[in-house]
Amino acid sequence: MTAHPLRLDHLVVSARTLDEGTQYVADILGVAPAGGGAHPLMRTHNRLLNLWGGAYLEVIAIDPDADAAHESATGAAPRARLFALDAPATRARLENGPYLSHWVVRVDRPKHLPTWQSQYPQRIPPIVPLTRGEFSWGLSIAEDGAFPSWQGAGDGVLPSLIQWDTARHPSTLLPETGIALKTLKGQHPQADTVAAQLQWLGAAHLIELHPTDDAAAPAALTAEFETPNGLRTLK
Repeated sequence: MTAHPLRLDHLVVSARTLDEGTQYVADILGVAPAGGGAHPLMRTHNRLLNLWGGAYLEVIAIDPDADAAHESATGAAPRARLFALDAPATRARLENGPYLSHWVVRVDRPKHLPTWQSQYPQRIPPIVPLTRGEFSWGLSIAEDGAFPSWQGAGDGVLPSLIQWDTARHPSTLLPETGIALKTLKGQHPQADTVAAQLQWLGAAHLIELHPTDDAAAPAALTAEFETPNGLRTLK
């Protein structure tokens, strides 16, 4: 287990399109995500919503214009997108609308995320350097783009790891919303396995984890927020 407990960096809402995801969040939380930008390496783009306490919510979708641009710029086949966006199961689920798919926890210095990953490659996916505008960071992303897992369990309930290489965090540039995450809950059919990895990472304190009532039920995340209009829940 890490000697430095991790902290929440951001929540992830996956969507077929940015407009669909933005509307989903705005309908529930009362504020529309904005700003953000493109991730050329991942062929995705996003919009962001500030949360109290130095975290944010990210709406992410496949960038429909990115494939041709990537092939023109690199001449190489693109790598798999992050957050399992290329997975058939994800695409099928997104046909039913946006959903809270994942969460990302921050690894603060002096711990060096790439070094930590190299020491435990079976527990932490490779760290991929990414940039957007003035920001640069390293994010744990499996080669096939799948969500992090441990002993076959994950499905979005185990977090990705991020370390920012720039002094500023995106939340410092986002407008205040008056919205704060109250609780993050996860359910998983292999809750004990997920809990063991969360404890090892130093992230168990950030999520309330429960086993699914039915062993065949899918893993899921739920986030409850305090907003100026009362409690609201994203699933």
